[in-house]
Order: sequence, then C-alpha cells, then structure tokens
Amino acid sequence: MTLPHSPGNVGEPQPPQAVEVHRVERRQEEEQKEQRQHSLHMGSSVQRRTFRSSEEEYQFSAADHALAAALALTASSEMSWEAQLRRQTSTVELEERGQRRVGFGNDLERTDIAFLRTQWLLRQSRDRKALRRRTEEKVREAKELRELCSGRGPWFWIPLRSHAVWERTTVLLTCTIQASPAPQVTWYKNDMQIDPRLFPPGKYRITNNYGLLTLEIRRCTMEDTGTYTVKVKNAYGQASSFAKVLVRTYLGKDAGFDSEIFKRLMFGPNVDFTSVLRPVFAREKEPFSLTCSFSEDVLDAEQNIQWFRDGKRMRSSGRRQTLYADRQASLQVSCAYKEDEGLYTIQVPSPLGPREQSTYVFVRDAAAENMGAPGSPLNVLCLDVNRDCLILTWTPPSDTRGSPITGYSIEQCQGESGQWVPCHEAPGGTCRCPIQGLVKGQSYRFRVRAVSKAGSSLPSKASESVVMGDPNEAQRKTEIPFDLGNKIVISTDDLEGSGTWEAISTETPVKSPRFALLDLEKGKSYVFRVRAMNQYGVSDPSEPSEPIALRGKPATLPPPAQVQALRDTQTSVSLTWDPVKESSELLGYYIYSREAGSSEWQTVNNKPIQGDKFTVPGLKTGKEYEFCVRSVSEAGVGESSAATEPIRVKQALATPSAPYDFILLNCGKNDMVIGWKPPKRRGGCKILGYFLDQHDSEELDWHPVNQQPVPTQVCQVSNLREGHFYEFRARAANLAGVGELSAPSSLFECKEWTMPQPGPPYDVRAFEVRATSLMLQWEPPLYTGAGPVTGYLISFQEEGSEQWKPLTPDSISGTHLRISDLQPGKRYAFQVQAVNSAGPGQPSMPTDPVLLEDRPDAPEIKVGVDEEGFIYLAFEAPGAPDSSEFQWSKDYKGPPDPQRVKIEEEANKSKVILRDPGLEDLGTYSVVVTDADEDLSASHTLTEAELDKLKKLSHEIRNPVIKLISGWNIDILERGEVRLWLEVEKLSPAAELHLIFNEKEIFSSPDRKINFEREKGLVEVIIQNLCEEDKGSYTAQLQDGKAKNQITLALVDDDFDKLLRKADAKKRDWKRKQGPYFEEFLQWKVTEDCQVLLTCKASPCPCLQPCPEAHWASICGLSPSLVTNTKNETRFQWFFQNKETPDGQYDPQTGAGLLCIEELSKEDMGIYRASVSDDRGQDDTILDLTGEALDAVFTELGRIGVLSATPLEVQGTEEGIRILSKVKYYNVEYMKTTWFHKEKRLESGDRARAGTTLDEIWLHILDPKDSDKGRYTLEIAAGKEVRQLSTDLSGQAFDDAMAEHQRLKALAIIEKNRAKVVRGLPDVATIMEDKTLCLTCVISGDPAPEISWLKNDQPVTFLDRYHMEVRGSEVTITIERVNSEDSGRYGVFVKNKYGSETGQVTISVFKHGEELKVLEKK
Repeated sequence: MTLPHSPGNVGEPQPPQAVEVHRVERRQEEEQKEQRQHSLHMGSSVQRRTFRSSEEEYQFSAADHALAAALALTASSEMSWEAQLRRQTSTVELEERGQRRVGFGNDLERTDIAFLRTQWLLRQSRDRKALRRRTEEKVREAKELRELCSGRGPWFWIPLRSHAVWERTTVLLTCTIQASPAPQVTWYKNDMQIDPRLFPPGKYRITNNYGLLTLEIRRCTMEDTGTYTVKVKNAYGQASSFAKVLVRTYLGKDAGFDSEIFKRLMFGPNVDFTSVLRPVFAREKEPFSLTCSFSEDVLDAEQNIQWFRDGKRMRSSGRRQTLYADRQASLQVSCAYKEDEGLYTIQVPSPLGPREQSTYVFVRDAAAENMGAPGSPLNVLCLDVNRDCLILTWTPPSDTRGSPITGYSIEQCQGESGQWVPCHEAPGGTCRCPIQGLVKGQSYRFRVRAVSKAGSSLPSKASESVVMGDPNEAQRKTEIPFDLGNKIVISTDDLEGSGTWEAISTETPVKSPRFALLDLEKGKSYVFRVRAMNQYGVSDPSEPSEPIALRGKPATLPPPAQVQALRDTQTSVSLTWDPVKESSELLGYYIYSREAGSSEWQTVNNKPIQGDKFTVPGLKTGKEYEFCVRSVSEAGVGESSAATEPIRVKQALATPSAPYDFILLNCGKNDMVIGWKPPKRRGGCKILGYFLDQHDSEELDWHPVNQQPVPTQVCQVSNLREGHFYEFRARAANLAGVGELSAPSSLFECKEWTMPQPGPPYDVRAFEVRATSLMLQWEPPLYTGAGPVTGYLISFQEEGSEQWKPLTPDSISGTHLRISDLQPGKRYAFQVQAVNSAGPGQPSMPTDPVLLEDRPDAPEIKVGVDEEGFIYLAFEAPGAPDSSEFQWSKDYKGPPDPQRVKIEEEANKSKVILRDPGLEDLGTYSVVVTDADEDLSASHTLTEAELDKLKKLSHEIRNPVIKLISGWNIDILERGEVRLWLEVEKLSPAAELHLIFNEKEIFSSPDRKINFEREKGLVEVIIQNLCEEDKGSYTAQLQDGKAKNQITLALVDDDFDKLLRKADAKKRDWKRKQGPYFEEFLQWKVTEDCQVLLTCKASPCPCLQPCPEAHWASICGLSPSLVTNTKNETRFQWFFQNKETPDGQYDPQTGAGLLCIEELSKEDMGIYRASVSDDRGQDDTILDLTGEALDAVFTELGRIGVLSATPLEVQGTEEGIRILSKVKYYNVEYMKTTWFHKEKRLESGDRARAGTTLDEIWLHILDPKDSDKGRYTLEIAAGKEVRQLSTDLSGQAFDDAMAEHQRLKALAIIEKNRAKVVRGLPDVATIMEDKTLCLTCVISGDPAPEISWLKNDQPVTFLDRYHMEVRGSEVTITIERVNSEDSGRYGVFVKNKYGSETGQVTISVFKHGEELKVLEKK
C-alpha cells in the first residue's frame, strides 16, 4: 500500500495558530463526549489504561469498538468547516486514547499516530465521495422517473386474474396500473357498470391505492359468476383488463364417502399408458418435446405427473414446461443444450403402484460456425468460489469433427449485462482452469468454447451465476447489541487486519488465500512463500514451501475393456464394458458407432454416460454396426477401445409368448382335433413346436398330450372319454427355450360330430394390410359334414361393435380374398364360415383386430431389370428374423413354377427372376415372411403393359445404346457464327463419329469446323457464315464398342430462314458494338417518391476513375461493367420530341444515363431518345411514352399513391367534421375513391362533400349530427391495386371532433362580427402647415362598434380644429390649419362586444420650403 505522506512527515504537529484558536472549543467538545461515553458504559467495568509504546501489542476490547461506533452514530451533523475540523481532531484523539500518555519523545509513537490519522482521513474522504456519487445517482434516477411517469397513458403492469371460488366466500380482484396523470377507474360486470350504491351495503368494495386497483366481492353467490372488467382512462389514452369469476356450489352428500369423486381421490384412477415414449434425437439450440397418452384422466396432474431425468425430478422453468391436457402429458424444452441429454422418465400414480415409462433423449451438436470446428463443451461448473478467484471446470465435447482440440476459450458475463467478453485461454490438455481478477460482491457467469485448427466451436451453455465472496466470512463477524434493538457488526478483518494475501509475483494484493501461477517452465522446481498484509503494513515472509515441480500435461484415462454388443430390439443394440479401474477422475464415457465397412465414426451420446452399459437406439434394422467406447476426464477424451465385432440390428432371441384362442376343429368318440393361434411374440426366431396339456373337468391334474413338440398349430388328442369335457393349454418353444404357458381354453365336450354342416375353417390370418385393404387367407375345415365344401362366407366386425356383418352377399370358392374399400384408421375383425349343401357351418375363430393404416416403413415388392437384363421381383425385409423364410406364391395358389422362375435369397432379401418372360408369367406375385411378429408381406400384380415395358428395358440393357443427354442444339455466337452441338454420355477413346450432311459424310474445314470431345461426349459443328448452301439435314452416327446411336437435325424451310435472320442480326449487332453502344435500353421506373426515372446504360469507359457524383447510378440498379468500348471523347445526349434536353444525366464511369421527371403530366407525353456517339459510330435507344405506355406509368404512379395513403384522420372544422388521408400522389383519371358509412356508399350532397387534392383525399361532413356516427371507410383504387382505410367516428373520437367544430365555429362568428378597421389609413402622411388634413377609413362590426381616435396613445378631443364624421362604415377625421404640433402617431380605435382593433397612421407636418428637404431626408 502507498501512503499519502512519507514517514518523515507523518509525525509533525498541526500549526500552533490553529491549535490556539480552537483550543477552548475542542476542550468543551471533549468534555461533552466524555460525558456521553460515561453514560453509554454505565454499569460496565472500566479497563485500566496503561501507557504503552507503539512497538508493544495493544488489544482492543469489544467495548472499545462499541464506544467508537456509538460515537460515530451519535456525532453531530455540523456542516461548517470549523465543526468538521473539531470532529475529526477529537475522533483521532479518541482512537489514540489508549496510547496518548506515552513518552512524548517516542518518534515511532508519533509515526503510528500520524498513520492512523491519515488512514482515518482517507476513509472519511472516500465515504464522502461515495455518498456524493450515490446522491447524484438517486437524483438522476428520480429525474428519469419523473420524466418517464409524466404524460403517460394508462397501461396494466399486472392485469386481472381469473378466480374460481365456493359459494359464500369472498373473492378479491386486483391489478396494478401505471398512468400519469391519475386515470379515472370504472368497474364493469358483464359490460354493466358496477355502482356499489345499487347493491346491498358491503357487497362490493372498490379501492385505488396509488395504482393498485382492487374489487372485493363479499359472500359470493351463483349470480356473481361472470366477466369483470376494469377500464382506466386519462387524457393520454385508455386501457382495460378483464377476468372471469366462477362461483361453485358445494355438492353436499353427492361429495360424500360414497361418491365416485371420493373414491377416485382416495384410491386414484387406474391410469395406464396408451402410447410409448420413443427416443428423441434433438439438436443443440433447437426445441424438442416428449409426449405420452393415458387411459384415464389424471387427477391433480400438476402434482401427480412427475418427470425425471437421470433419476432427478424436473420442474417447469424458463426453458422447460410440463403440460397436461386431454389425457396427454408432455414435456417441452424450448432450447436444448447437451446438458439436457439423458434418460427421461414419466411417472404417474396408480392403485397398484406408480406407472412409469422411460426413454433416452439425445442432443446432437449444432451446426458449427466454422466448417470442421469441434462441438461445444458442456457441464461448465464454478468450484471453490472465493473473493476474487474461482476454479472453472467443464466436460470436453464428444465430437471434434476430425480436428483435435488445441485449447479452450473462456468467456465471462458480469451481472445481468448480457455482454460476453473473453477472459482466459486454457490449454487443450485440461478441462480445469483458475479464473482470477474478479470483484468481490459481483455475480459472474462463464461459458467455454473449444478451439481447434479448424476454428472455434459454438459456446457452451452458460454456468450458473455465482457471487464472489469469502465462504468463511460469516464466521469472522461479531454482532454487538446497541441502542434498543440496533446492532453493530464488527469483522475480525477490522480487528486483526485485512486478511489478504499478496503474491510476490504480482503488484495487486490477492483477496483470497489461494493464487494460480501460470506460464511456469516445465521441468523446473519451485518453492514459494507468502507475506500477509493489513492496515499496519506487510508481515514477515512465511516458511518456504516444499519444492514443487510441474507434472506436465495430465494424461487421459485408458479406454474400457471388453466392450460387447448384444442384440436388443429391431432398432437398438445393448452395449456392456468393463469400467476403468481407479477412475477417481472419470467423468463418464462417450460411445461411437459406424456401419460395417465405413471408416467414419459417429457420436452416439454428447453427454458422458455413467455406468458400464447402455442401449443405443435409433439404428437401422438389418444393418451391421460396430461400436467403441472412450473414457472422459478433465484431461480430455481418451483413446478409443477396440471396435466390437459387427452386429446386425435385429431383435434379441427370447422365449415366445403364450399361444391363445383355442378352437375345436373336429371331434370323434375318443379324440379331438384342437387348433390355436401362434404367439404374438415369437422371440426373434422360428417356432420349433408346441407342447399341449389337457385337463378333464372331472379331474384335478393337468396331463401332457405330447412329449415331442407339435410343429403345427393343429394337434389331434386321442384316448379321451366320450361325454367328458376337456380344456387345453399350450406352450410354444423356440431356440431360446419354452415360452409362457397359455391360459386354459374353453371346455370342449368329447362327442362325435354328426351334423351335416361343415366344421370351422382355421388359421384365418390377415396380411398385406394397407390403409383401405388387406388380404384374408384361411385353411379349409377338417370336418366337411354331409358333403364337400362348396364355398365360404366372410363376415366382419368393427371395433367397439358386437354385430357381425356379411362382407360378401354370396359365398366364394377359394381360400383367400382381397378385401378393399375399408375405412382407414379403423380396426376390423374377420371370421369365415364354410358352406356345403346343408348350409353354412360353424364360424372360425375371429382374427385379432386389424388396424387399417399405411406404415411408412412397410416393405413392398420392387420390380426391375438387373445388370444382365433379367426381369426380377425383389422383396427386402430388414426386420425379418434370421430363421425367417420368404414364401412366394403366384395368384395365391402356391409357389411359382420353378421351370419359369428362379428364386435367389440373400440376407433379409429374396428375388424371383423370370427365366423367359412371357404371357404365362402374368399374374399376382405375393410373398410372406415367416416367424416375424409383425406383418411382413406384400404383393404385386404383373400386367401385360408392365411386362412389355420391362422387356423393352431388358432389350436395351442387353443391346446397349449410347445414352443421349442432349439432342441437337443451335447456338448463335457473338459474331454471328452458328454452332450446332449435341451431348451424349462419356465415351471411350475408341469411340467413332461419322457426320452426314445431305447423305454425304463431311469433314472439318475452315468454313465448317467439326469438334468431337469423347471425354465429354460432345459433338460440335461451327459454321462461320451461314448461307443457303448450309440448308439440309445433319446426322451424327456414333459408335462405342457395341453401343450405337444416330441423331439427326433438319435445317430446312422456316427453321433455316429464322436461323439465317437471327445470325445476320447477331452479326450486325456485333458490328454495332465495335463503337459505343447501349447495354441496357431506355426503360422507365417509378420511385417511392412518385418520381419517374428514365434509365439506360452504355458500356462504361474503364480508364475513368469512380465519380463521386455518380451515386445516383445506384438508383437505376446499375453496376460497373468490364466492357471497354467507350472512351473520353464519347458523347451522350438526351432528346425529347427530337429536341435535345439538358435535364438528363450521364456517368461515364458506369455508363448509366438518368432522366428524372419530378411530376409526370400530359405535357411529358412524347418520344424520348438517348444517343451515344464518338468517332467510331453512334447508337440510339428510344422510349415511346404515349398511349398504353403512358397509361402504364400513370397506373404505377396511382398504385404507389394508393400504397402511400396514411391512416384516416378526423379533424373538426368551422363547417363540420373532416376525415382525410394524405397521399404522395393523386390523379383523378387513374385513381378512384369511394367513401362508405356503415358499409353504405356515400355520395356528395348538401351535408357530405368528398374531394381530393394532389396530396389529400377528404370527406367533409357539414353540420354533423348523431346519425353521422359510425365507421367510415375510404376505398382507393388504382388499376388492380385496391386499398381500404377505416376509422370509427363514434364515442370519444366523435365528441372530440364535435368539440373542435363548435370551437372553430364560435371563433368564425367572432371573427366575422368583430370590430375591425378594414381599409383606408396609410402608414405615413405628410402635409404642409396651414393645410387641412382629412383622413378616412372603413370599419366593420356587428353590432356597430364604438369609435375613438388616439394621438400618441392619448384620446383626441374634437374641438376647434379637430372634427370627426361617421357616414355608415366610413369614419373621417379632419384637422384644420395643421401645424407642427399636430405631427405624431394617430390611431382609430374601434370596439364592440366581439373584440377591438386599432388602425394607425403617422402624420408629419413640415413648413413652407422644407418639403424637398424633408422628402430627401425621408
């Protein structure tokens, strides 16, 4: 610390004169303070004072500090400099009291005293400056507040809020407004004003407490339900707010223990999930949401529905909202960060325990600002927060985008400023950095960017705000009671010193007991020591620390071992690994994946995973993937583990679910044939068989039917007892084992079937399910009855209905049927009945309800031609189990004929290849994938037209043709040459070209150049001078190996004539451009200011420098050109009606020409021409602004005028009310206006007059009445542009306009009848002595005004020589025999009840012979 005085001067006493002058006053004040000190410490022990030198330690007691604080609090508020000096001197003496009686010759004592006094003076000066700054700041804020609050219309700071209350309770509606001046407040209920006087006393209580408006409704009844509105109004505007009040009735016994409401409240509804949470793949800085549906309404959803992330409950916040409506709960995040990644769980209560669902949310990196820049860091935390420093940690990003991280850039934001500034750079090998130089008491937020060679990443999510301070500061404070409840807080920093530490390597004291040293040399050893500093100075250094050497860059953690990938579902894979040992620094793991065969790894997660297993969702079914795992620590992301073996994404093997829906298919005396449906979940592999159990209803035990699995879904059970009832159950077995046991079937009686009708069909299944159709197939009944089966009846049932409806009026003969014209989105069940001569038999077991929908991922049969020219039908099912088989069928009658087709199968794919396509191959090909839990089937009908198309394509593949990309094209080059060209696919170097012209092969020549570029497949013919000899047909014959093609162009008749004319015109244009010429011809443009610009552009001169005055060229939309055909001598001229006009402008540097017509009129109609010329030639451009072209310009002006119309204004006038709109342009011929009043068209009449000027459109309502109130609409039309402007002339607007009208009308009456001097008096009159002066003026006024004359502001007495005569409106004053005394300023003063006016004249009387002199002087 630097002191304001050197040690040699601090002990000098004050001047003796000052001490002598104030000695008596100081002594008196000291005696008074001693008395106050005695009274404050009455009853306490008095410490014996000892006399010590400054070198001895002195301990101040708490009483001493209390005394000093009390004296400071009770000090007088004298403002004179003498009083301040006395107060400062006495306070210093009081602080020195414990050492005051030391030997006066002690220099160190005087030094200490001077040091304390100087320190106290500095503290006082600092406090006064701080107080002055706070006072000035408060004055400034108060001034701004007054300016802000003065003259403001009312607005609602806090609006009304709706309420729902019980009967006989009180509701309080409150809102807060701001307005200046104070507004008028009115309350309404259902648009009816509330007057408390009209209701029972105390019903309504309305208050206005400095902008806090309240409406209290006491003892509410059902009649109090309604909408309550408060309207506030002052001279600057009005505002309103409304709220609804709902009064509910208590239900009484209906709400008791027997009510449904009570039961639901006690036990809760049996809520279940009706939808499944799916994994979410969000992107950083973008929103995402999670949604699920429930089977029942959730009571008190806000409390009972709970969302969790990684086991921690989440609540609504600024970025996150939890919503519930219509049995649907959702979690919405408005802006995602990588910290939001994790396992999300929703939990709802249920009588049987909480129900929950979980899914993982992935947050991908946002697109980088710089290509290849790494992803942003995450989890920025502030640790070890102290007074001026802290430790910042973060987690490195998972994706570096191929460029390693070289460092981190740290940014800080102080307080709520929102300004992020760089504060530190951290090396790339660590994710921990000390931040110093912070200010105690200030709040800070931090964010981090990762930096690589490719650039900087996006910033991370900002850390939580931290306030700098000493965490142990509260323990070092002591509170002292004072003066009836007041407290004095004393810090040990004041008693023992500042407590700050100062690092030797810095110039600024360190406020915290820790300090970070940067830029030390690696490999060297360092020792450190510390000095403490307080108000008395710097302490001796501490003992040196132990030698410390830099450890170097921290090493990353090794990768986990034994990473294994296991199948999970159709779209996910489960990973496990051995955790890293001794992983105290471990932050988690990053997982990476790639498709087999790919070299690029993709990040799976962007937030480190805790644990040693994870399920990776969102994978493509049937694809093979590899995975690796990397450890994450503060040192960065470690090396990758060994990649897992490629694993195909398919469902993991599991035991199947239970069979269901047992049915009796046939029955004899001692045997039964039982059928059932296969399991809904087959476990990802083929069903090997079924184990069936039987149970006699008269016995207790179940008995197995078979020891070996039955391969089909039909089983014959023998050795039964006739007349007994049996039930059955079954299990399915696959490679994973035996599955779940089914529920028992219904009881079947063992009684031989003898009925004539057939038994039930079985194995009824629906496949090829689409939005409006499906395919139904079944097996014929095992029991046929009295005769063979002749057909089948199909019936269906809609979900929710119990009625079965026939699908077809007649029976069908086959065992399959395509059902169409169904309603999409509905569920249907189907059953089949066999029919024989005896009639329909028993119905089959109904199918499961089938949902009609188009699945986006449903596979279809693809038809095409392969590379060898074979026609095929292919079907791919990525989700098929490994044991699945592709069962092809033709016309649903069985497999296709192997003599005509060949079937090839690959992994998850099957292909039917037609050996020799013909009419025998036409029909419907269908395929079904076995052993799949979901429907994997499709069909395709091969028609004759499609087969012909495929055979043609097959022929093209087997007999290739050079592919034509672009046929013959014709281009005309700059100098008039004609270019004929065509483009084919890329050819080999051995390709050949033969060009035939009129049946003769031609070759390249100077007049007809032929180019053949095989690499580009380009054939080009350039004709230098097209003439009649070039008319005919051009044929290009191409051959490249076996592939051939021939392309012909016919240049004859009109086509050739048009081409010849265009070539000649192009040649002439090229010659024109050898001199100065126009690149852009004359055209017009209308600006927003309704100016008409005529613009053109000639090729600029490149040798000229940019012209500062050429800024107007940008108005034309022109840009500099590189054409160099003008020069300095080039002349540019503007002509109108063949006469040169000087108004045009030309910029040689850009070549832009501009002619501005400020206000277009009929006088500007004519021919405009621009000309550019020099010694090389001349070029002209002409614009005809007549007829339709001129109409188009006026129409465009009108359109802009319509768009420029301002909102309607209402003005009160002397005659009535005027409604007007200002426009930039108006033309009666091209713009039409129509006025409407209450949607009724207005016509000009006695009381309403419409008119326009060049810049206004107005409607004048004369002598307005109440019937003139309402909405007025102005419709302005110009061409197709129509615009309507409306205003509401009612309420306050009408009242204000009427008031202005009445005021102006009264002023007009006053002005009309006011006494005035109309004319007659000159300003100056000269006359010779002895002449007679006669002054006459004309006056007006009603009633007739009073008349008086003034001379030099004094009344004129009409006696002797002064006479006044009044004749009607003429007033004459006559002065006979004027003399020099009559000179002066005369005035006639007229006055009536409407006003007064004075007319003045100056009279100058001169003597004989002085006239010329006087006039010259004048």
